Amino acid sequence: MSGGAATPAAQANAALIRSRAELSPRIGLVLGSGLGSFIDAIGDAVTIPYDAFDGFPAPSVSGHAGSLVIGHIEGAPIAVMAGRAHYYEHGRADVMRPALETLHALGVGDLIVTNAAGGLRDDNPPGSVMLITDHINLGVHNPLIGEASDARFVGMTQAYDAALREAALTAADSEGIALHQGVYMWFSGPSFETPAEIRAARVLGADAVGMSTVPEVVLARFLDLRVLAFSVITNYAAGMTGAELSHQETKDVAPRGGEKLMRLLTRMLAAWPERK
Repeated sequence: MSGGAATPAAQANAALIRSRAELSPRIGLVLGSGLGSFIDAIGDAVTIPYDAFDGFPAPSVSGHAGSLVIGHIEGAPIAVMAGRAHYYEHGRADVMRPALETLHALGVGDLIVTNAAGGLRDDNPPGSVMLITDHINLGVHNPLIGEASDARFVGMTQAYDAALREAALTAADSEGIALHQGVYMWFSGPSFETPAEIRAARVLGADAVGMSTVPEVVLARFLDLRVLAFSVITNYAAGMTGAELSHQETKDVAPRGGEKLMRLLTRMLAAWPERK
């Protein structure tokens, strides 16, 4: 079920983008903490700061640039969001809604979401990449709270598109990248999880934990976008090593996994699966 017609703000934002960039991207990409180097691979890049748009968030977290970059990778037109806003910055699960509605109004039909996450498995160490197959959100926060239409009742059984996941696995194999698969669990942050919370997350079936992505995926499905999502594992989760966690560690380690993810996505973008 789709979220319906574009809002006036989304239409105006899309018009602004079209006035500055000749490309018509069909793929959107949201970059997580420490993954900003992706924009260096974009050809014929047109960069527009978030503050030029109506309703776009102003990220306050280091490692999130706060700009939209339109260009192409391997000939595929793409709209890259260099940075996101998080629930913990604003207390709003729907803080990314205007930005995603703008991508939808622009004609984007597929959304790639990336994040930096804590790993819960010994075989998924820092520097590795995990393909997200499903997620867990046990909190009360949902970005569609307050939506008046029946479109708010979004089915999440196929939240992470099977065809895109299969293509990602094929691309990883072609690049010789070990691509793990697993379930991502969203915690609101900004404090890191406790060892007890991590033990509970493992019992519930989580393979990685983080402070983003889930609201964006819910909003994307509301807008009828296909979703592909990855976690770059930057640390073992709380209590697994005895060491304290830090955002600096996230920023330091993310580029290691980010390089693998960039190779994987470049391979995918050269032959992106068409929507059936």
